Amino acid sequence: MCSLEKRGNLFILILTGQNGEHRLNPNLFSSIISAISRAKVESTRGSALVTVSHGKFFCNGFDLDWVNAAGSDEETQQRFNLLLDNLKQLVLAFISLPMPTIAAVNGHAAAGGVVLALCHDYVLMRRHRSVLYMIDLDLGIKIPEPFMALFRAKNSGSARRDLLLRGLKIKGEEALKMGIVEAVYDGEEEVTNAGIKMADDLAKRNWHGEVYAEIRKGLYSELCDILGIASIPIATPRL
Repeated sequence: MCSLEKRGNLFILILTGQNGEHRLNPNLFSSIISAISRAKVESTRGSALVTVSHGKFFCNGFDLDWVNAAGSDEETQQRFNLLLDNLKQLVLAFISLPMPTIAAVNGHAAAGGVVLALCHDYVLMRRHRSVLYMIDLDLGIKIPEPFMALFRAKNSGSARRDLLLRGLKIKGEEALKMGIVEAVYDGEEEVTNAGIKMADDLAKRNWHGEVYAEIRKGLYSELCDILGIASIPIATPRL
C-alpha cells in the first residue's frame, strides 16, 4: 500500500508493505491514485511531491501472482488488462498533477515500476543496489502505446533502445550517463533526503500549480494526446 505525508507545502508519497516489493495490483493502484488525488485537492501555490519507498524495491512491476491466480485464461487476460488500464490512469494522474514531482528510486524498479518512476518530472536513484529493468521483452509482452509514448517523451533514443530492446538492467551510474535520472546517491537515506530537498527547493519557487501542469502537458503533448488529457484555459495575470 502507500501513505501520504504532508509537511508544509511538501507531499511525501511512501510506498509501504510487508514484502517490500510494492508490486502493482488493484489495491496498490487504488491507494496511490487516491493519494495523488488527495495531494491535488490539498495543493496550494508552491506545492511539490516526492515519492519514496521502503525495502529492497522501489516497485517490482505488476503483481503477476495476482494475475496468474485467475481461474481461466480469459480471466487472466482480463486481470492483466485491468492492470494496464490502472497503470494508464496512474500516468494520467501524475501528468495532470499541479506541482513538481520527484521519484526517489532507492531500490530496484522493474517494468511497471520503471513507468511509475518516469511519471515524475525528476528521477533520483541509488548508485548501488538499484537497477531499472524493463522485463517485458524477456516475458514476451508487448508494451502498449501510452507507455511507449511515455518512454519517447522522457528518454533519448539510445536510452529507450537499451531499456526496451536490449532489456538491460541499468544501474544508477549508467542511468545517470544515459540521462534517465538526474543524480545518483550512495544509500537509501541519501536518495530519500535528496528527493525531499529537491522538492523543497522547487516548492520555494512558489509556482502556480495549474500553470505548471499546463506547461508539462505542452512539453509532453504527444503523450497527453494519447492519454486524452485536455488542456484547460488559465487566465494570464497582469505583468
